[in-house]
Amino acid sequence: GVWYFDTAPAYSDGESERRLGLVAAKQRMDMWIATKVNETGRDGARRQLEGSLERLQTDHVEEVRLHDVHSFDRLNAMTARGGALDALVEARDEGLVRFIGISGHADPQVLLEAIRRFPFDTALCAVSVLDHFFYSFAEEFLPFALQKCMGIVGMKVFGNKALADEWRRALRYSLGLPLTTVIADCSTSEQLNSDIDLAESYTPMTSLERLAFFRDILPMVTPRNMPWKSRDGAGN
Repeated sequence: GVWYFDTAPAYSDGESERRLGLVAAKQRMDMWIATKVNETGRDGARRQLEGSLERLQTDHVEEVRLHDVHSFDRLNAMTARGGALDALVEARDEGLVRFIGISGHADPQVLLEAIRRFPFDTALCAVSVLDHFFYSFAEEFLPFALQKCMGIVGMKVFGNKALADEWRRALRYSLGLPLTTVIADCSTSEQLNSDIDLAESYTPMTSLERLAFFRDILPMVTPRNMPWKSRDGAGN
């Protein structure tokens, strides 16, 4: 049942896309591929997308996103005339992509402004339990995005390994949000199988379980554990 694959040219300088392309060359019909562009201008974004398609060994992707829209300045540059968004619209018209999305890690208000400006099909946002307490996409962004019937993909489920010891509760928390799907990180086959097992036997957290998890995790809500929301941090 795993068929959603999220990648980007920025991940390991294209190596993520290259490796995914080795699978896509043989099993493309079984894959929903989402990639991204982080260039702010139209020409740069077009070149990035073409490079992604080459590495992915496919003539199209299901989704392409404006990557890491962390500030209003970046949003303005990407959505202006001649910006990256123009390249994605053109690519959709040409059949190179099916859906246009956006991703954000830091400030839900930036993504709220984005969906006011353009009818994005999907959004990728940070929804770990750590994110609940600070610039919460779950609280500030999801309700409005759902009103627009957008597909919402959750990321940072394990908080860049900060929640590794609490991975079961962390995944149950995120699966309990009104999302289309979540990206559950894994580095080994064992971790992959564990994620799948939990998803297949998933039961929602009760209110008491959720409150207990919030209480236990609160001391971990620090800039060190949430670099994507700290001033000096960086998203993915």
